[in-house]
Amino acid sequence: MEMLNPHCGITRDLRGVVRVAVCNAGSLNILGSAVTNGVREGFEKLAADKSIRAVVLTGQSEKSMIGGADIREMAELDRKSAEAFITRLRDLCEAIRRFPAPVIARLPGWCLGGGLEVAAACDVRVAAHDAKFGMPEVKVGIPSVIHAALLPRLIGFGRARWLVLTAENIDAPTALAWGLVDTVAPPNGLDDAVEHTVQALLECGPEALRIQKELCRHWEELPLTESVNLSIAEFGKAFLTGEPQRMMGGFLDRKR
Repeated sequence: MEMLNPHCGITRDLRGVVRVAVCNAGSLNILGSAVTNGVREGFEKLAADKSIRAVVLTGQSEKSMIGGADIREMAELDRKSAEAFITRLRDLCEAIRRFPAPVIARLPGWCLGGGLEVAAACDVRVAAHDAKFGMPEVKVGIPSVIHAALLPRLIGFGRARWLVLTAENIDAPTALAWGLVDTVAPPNGLDDAVEHTVQALLECGPEALRIQKELCRHWEELPLTESVNLSIAEFGKAFLTGEPQRMMGGFLDRKR
């Protein structure tokens, strides 16, 4: 594994798939400020690499991808330092949302609070059969903020309210039924399930996927009419890449 910094390690294969690991963050891969900054810096550095087709975000241990934010650090904060702490986590989530290529969250074990916010910022979420999810912030005296705002878009306002107000956890089958995760792997099948998603992405045009990811982000943020009209120019832009001509030509050749 190549270490981009003490808290972000990567491995890459010949297909252009990069595995980003949260490193040196304890057995639950907890996000303290140094870890948050390290992983964000890793994503920002990789964003310029156009050879990357997909990213798999994972923890260094199998107990979680990211278990949550560092309560020990937060317990010492005042208002000013608290805002700085949560801004760092926001910036990590935004680095993932704005990363040009699709990002897959590989989710074993616990995914709580800040960890769930990071997962929500990813494009695809693949969970282990025994994964657990929750937003426990109100139990330790703070609200769920920043990219918890994505939860109503994923699971609806009622279920999002239930998660952030009750601080109850849900299991992987419930998360799948709610739309919080996209796939639940069978026992011992998490990496195979992740690979299935990777293969699906690799069958698509890389430039088309980059445009599609950007459009998906706009759809989260913009009113419907603006989203529809914006997509016209993005559709035209795709034809500047040569991918439609090449891939449509190949499709038609196979049909002959």
